[in-house]
Amino acid sequence: MMSPEGRVLSSLNWLWKRFVPESGWWRSFILNPRVWLVVVIFVAVTVVHYYSFTYPVSFADFLMKLGLSPSTFERALYLIPITLASFMFFGWEGLAVTLAALICMLSIVFRAPGPSVGVLVEIGVIAVVGCLVALGVRWFRMESQQRLRLVALNYVSNVVSQSLELGQILESSIDSILEVMDIDAALIFLLDRETRELHLRAHKGVSDEFVAGVDRLKVGEGLNGMVALTGMPALVRDASRDPRVTKSAVRREGIHSQVVVPIKSKGKVVGTLCVAMRRQRKFLPEEVELLVAIGGQIGMAVENANLYEEQRKFIEKLQASEERFRQIFENAHDAIWVHDMEGNIISANEAAARLTGYDVGTLLRMNVKTFLNDESLDLARDIRRRLLSNEPVVQPYEQKLITKTGAEAILKLTTNLITSGGRPVGFQHIARDVTREKRLQESLRYYLGQITKAQEEERKRIARELHDETIQALVVLTRQIDEIVSGDRGISEYKKILLENLRDQIESIIKDVRRLSQDLRPPALDTLGLIPALEGLASDIEKHSGININVTVRGAVRRFPSEVELILFRIVQEALRNVWRHSSATYAEVVVEFDTAETKITIRDDGRGFEVPDIVGDLLKDGRMGLAGMQERIQLLNGSLSIESQRGMGTTIVVKAPL
Repeated sequence: MMSPEGRVLSSLNWLWKRFVPESGWWRSFILNPRVWLVVVIFVAVTVVHYYSFTYPVSFADFLMKLGLSPSTFERALYLIPITLASFMFFGWEGLAVTLAALICMLSIVFRAPGPSVGVLVEIGVIAVVGCLVALGVRWFRMESQQRLRLVALNYVSNVVSQSLELGQILESSIDSILEVMDIDAALIFLLDRETRELHLRAHKGVSDEFVAGVDRLKVGEGLNGMVALTGMPALVRDASRDPRVTKSAVRREGIHSQVVVPIKSKGKVVGTLCVAMRRQRKFLPEEVELLVAIGGQIGMAVENANLYEEQRKFIEKLQASEERFRQIFENAHDAIWVHDMEGNIISANEAAARLTGYDVGTLLRMNVKTFLNDESLDLARDIRRRLLSNEPVVQPYEQKLITKTGAEAILKLTTNLITSGGRPVGFQHIARDVTREKRLQESLRYYLGQITKAQEEERKRIARELHDETIQALVVLTRQIDEIVSGDRGISEYKKILLENLRDQIESIIKDVRRLSQDLRPPALDTLGLIPALEGLASDIEKHSGININVTVRGAVRRFPSEVELILFRIVQEALRNVWRHSSATYAEVVVEFDTAETKITIRDDGRGFEVPDIVGDLLKDGRMGLAGMQERIQLLNGSLSIESQRGMGTTIVVKAPL
C-alpha cells in the first residue's frame, strides 16, 4: 500500500508530466525562477488587496501625510510586480501583469456596492502607469540592445578590417564573436563553389575530434549545409533531439543549443557561421539578427580577402612575367628599343647598344632621329602614320641606321604601337642586323649577274658564229651539191638521188641551226624589243608543239635596257618550254602588263599542273631546275615570282619587276 505522501507525490509527478512538456518554450517558461518571483509577489499583493489589514498607527499616519488611503496604497503595490516583470523580461510581460492587476482591482471594486469614481480613477492611473513603465522599459531595452548591436557590429567590423589575410580575418572574427556574445563555441565554414562543399576554416571552443568529424560538409548536409542551401538562419534548442543535426560528433561534443546563420557577400552565400552552447539556451531574435549582421560583415571581409588574394597572386604573376620579359629583353640577340611619340628613347637592351655603338645609358638620352638619314626618316614617318591610322604594314621591313662610327647598318625591323588607355604613347622596335647578309646577297647577285651576263655574251657569240659561219658554210655546201647535181659530169642517177637527199638533210640542219641560233640570242630582241620577241617565241613554239599560245599586251608598251628585256624574255622562254615539255596543255597565254610602278607578266596554261613546294629552294630538290633558274633571274631585277598550280587544274606563273 502506498502512503498518503507517496500518493500525493505520484499525483504531482503525473500532473507535471501531463501538463509540463519535456522541451519547448513552455517548459522553459515554467522553470524560469524569475517568473515565479513575479507570481509570488503578485499573489502577495493580491492577498493584501483582497483582505483588509490593520496597519500600524505610525504607518497609517505616514500614508495620511502622503495623501494616500490604505486602499490606494494597496492598489499601488501592483506596480511592484509590474515593474519587476518589465525589467526582468522584455516589456510585454509587464503589460500582461498590468492587465492581470487591472482585472484583480476591478473585480474587488465591482464587488463592493456603489464604486466611487475616485476609485476607478485610481485604478486607471495605476493601469496607465503600469503600461507606461512596461512600454518605457521595452523601449529602453530595445534602444540598449540596438546600441549594443551597433557596438558589437562596429567592434567586429573593426576587428575583421584590420587585416586582408583570410586566415587572420576568420580567427579574429571568432575571437570577437566569443567576446561579444556569451557562447561556448564558434565555427566558420566557407563554401567551395566547385565541389559544393563547406570547409571548416576557423573554430574555437571545440575538440580536435569534433573538428575532424565536421571538417567537410556537403551543401544540404546537416544544419550548416541546410543554411548554405537555403540562405536562412537556423536555431536548435536541443541538438540531441533535433533531426536536422545529422553529425554524431555534435552529440559527442555535448552541444545542445546552436544558431547557424549564412555568411553572405553580394547576396550570395559564401559560408556559414555557427555558435553553440553546451547547455540549453534560448537565443533571442535580437541575438540571431546580430549574428546575421556579423555574418554579413564577415562575408564582406571574406570577399575583400579573396579579392586581395587574387590581386596578390595576379601581381606576383605580373612581377614574374615582367621579370621574364626583362630577362628576355636584356638578353635578346635582336636589338630592342622603345621610344615615346617624340622619338626619345626610353628603353633599350644591350643588343641595341652593340648595334648602334652607344652604351645603354647614352641611348636613353638620345632621339631616334639621330640614327636616321633623310630617306630612312621618311620611311619611319610613313610607318608611324600607317600604325596610327591602323593601316596594314608588311613586317618586318627593311630600314637603314647610322651607327656611332658613321657606318650604315641595314636592319630587318618590326615596329609595334604602344598604347595606354586606348591612347598611343610610343613605339617598340625589334631589329635584326642583316648588313652582312645584305652585302653577301648583293655580292652574290652581282656575281650571278656577271655570270648570267657572261653566259648571254657567250650565247650571243655562239649565235653569231652559227649564223655567220656555220649556216653560211652549210648554204655554200648546198649550192655546191646543186651544181654537181645539175651539171653534166657523168654522174649516175642513183648518185644524183643520194646527193639530193644529202642536200635536203643539209637544209634541215640549216633550219635547226638557225632555230638554235635564234634560241641562243633572238635577233628580234635586240632590234625590235621584248614584245615582238615574245610574239616570235610564242609563234615558234606553237608551230613545233601544236599548243595554241596567245600573247596579250596591256598598258603602254615601253622599252627597257637590253639586259632587263633579256632576263624577262628568258623567264617567259623557260616557262613556255616547260608548258611544251611537261604540261600536256592545249592552250597557253602570256599576258604582259605595263604599269607606272612595275611590269607584270603572267604565263598561264591548262595543263596537268603539279604540287608546288612551300619553299622555293625545294624546287632544286625536286629537279625543277628551270623554275629555280627563273626565280634567280627575277631576283636580279629585285622582282618576285609566284607559282600557283594544282594537279589537273593547270599552272599560273606571275612575274613582277619594279620597272
